[in-house]
Amino acid sequence: MKKFFSVADVDNLKGIVSEALTLKADPHAHESLGKHKMLGLVFLNPSLRTRLSTQKAGMNLGMNVMVMNMDKDGWALETRDGVIMNGTTVEHIREAAAVMGEYCDILGLRSFPTLKDKEADYSEDLFNKFIKYCAVPVVSLESATRHPLQSLTDLITISEYKKTEKPKVVLAWAPHVKALPQAVPNSFAEWMSRAQAEGLVDFTIAQPAGYELSEEFTEGAQITTNLDEALQGADFVYVKNWSSYKEYGAVYPVQENWLMDNEKLKLTNDAKVMHCLPVRRDLELSSEILDGPNSLVIKEASNRVWAAQVVLKRMLEELRDS
Repeated sequence: MKKFFSVADVDNLKGIVSEALTLKADPHAHESLGKHKMLGLVFLNPSLRTRLSTQKAGMNLGMNVMVMNMDKDGWALETRDGVIMNGTTVEHIREAAAVMGEYCDILGLRSFPTLKDKEADYSEDLFNKFIKYCAVPVVSLESATRHPLQSLTDLITISEYKKTEKPKVVLAWAPHVKALPQAVPNSFAEWMSRAQAEGLVDFTIAQPAGYELSEEFTEGAQITTNLDEALQGADFVYVKNWSSYKEYGAVYPVQENWLMDNEKLKLTNDAKVMHCLPVRRDLELSSEILDGPNSLVIKEASNRVWAAQVVLKRMLEELRDS
């Protein structure tokens, strides 16, 4: 594995989930694999779970880890080619990424979208240039359009806690006070659609009108604007807010009650409730669910380590064998 950016970088979902759970059972079984190897984690945006879990995963594999907060400690990056850098940018990504690749054996990058220019955000220009110029394997720690480590974590968690061979999984839009990116729901939809195609889940998306995701991420999913209908028989409910894709970054008023609470939980098959965190209590998700027996949010967050570790392990194995 030379990069981990989307579900397309995984050849077998069942296989990678099984491998991750094996690592969970014996976290230090492969700590010699990363000996004398350096993992560099580059953050252009805030992070709690992604930062800590990926650091821990690297250390479980015997790696040394360096963390760079580019948004606070680094130079302002220029990503455009053919421009005279006489403005606010100080360093070109060509040099910045190349130098990081000299220092590290594997790099992780996290950056958020602007939510102002759909074409620019969805081109993934920053991420693609980072991959091009660093010349080492790259792990996405979240990009403008996807969060694959989170989605792999979610699939691991569903596989671990499912009570039926093919559970019904619902991605449910939730309210918020501001416009949020589509990266997490895009990625979750992409991974669950693939999981459905491989016979692992039945997948439904419920969102208000106007909040449809890009069709490139939702192929094969059942899609509805009726939350109560979607929740019928659900085994897992994944709660997440996102802004409009069509009217990029827009937030439409929603009159119906989209807050997941115990009343809505009664419509499900005693569903486990998931959220990537951080979560705004009693806005996105009710405290009664978060503090109740159906919440998986902490177990889900814990599984972030094994998602990162299985990806890093595969990258280290390729470096070893090359």
